[in-house]
Amino acid sequence: MSAPAVRVAAVVLAAGQGLRFGGQKLLAPLDDRPLLQHALDAANASSLSPIVVVLGADADAIEAGLNSGRARLVRNPDHATGQASSLRVGLRSLEGSDAAVVVLGDQPHVTGALLDALVATQRSTGASAVVCRQDGRRSPPTLLHRDLWAQVDRLRGDTGARDVLAGRTDVAVFEVADRVARLDDIDTQEDRERLSHG
Repeated sequence: MSAPAVRVAAVVLAAGQGLRFGGQKLLAPLDDRPLLQHALDAANASSLSPIVVVLGADADAIEAGLNSGRARLVRNPDHATGQASSLRVGLRSLEGSDAAVVVLGDQPHVTGALLDALVATQRSTGASAVVCRQDGRRSPPTLLHRDLWAQVDRLRGDTGARDVLAGRTDVAVFEVADRVARLDDIDTQEDRERLSHG
């Protein structure tokens, strides 16, 4: 078990190339905002601090197209190697944080209330990680206590923290109700059409 996290940051992963989407999806409009702006707005609406957004592909265009609010934008020069490198960049950029909630930039219906609920769950359980589950499936966002960061730092390739969490008994699962958030992500143009409210 881990100590209750007092200072909890957000790491928003936004370095991908959007190959399945057919272009840079994070700037694609969804309900009158760029896709990435939805996840960033959720982080800004939460208690998480600091907020770090990890950029990679098309970083200049994405930075110019965002309203970053409280967030600090950092760049991952090795983004083409996969998600693990962006996790490393994000966590290494944090000083003094006890935990971080990792948010994917292509999940537009995550909410600040959900991010705060993950923090509350960690504090009440002492879990080393808190993962979300909806419709029977685990999905980010995921809270990672600092106790796990050294293991995450050793990850390579296009993998997330799932490999670190596999088999651990001190991981809490937060059941996400539809009224709190939806965890769908956008990989294709069809996903965007399906998740658009317009």
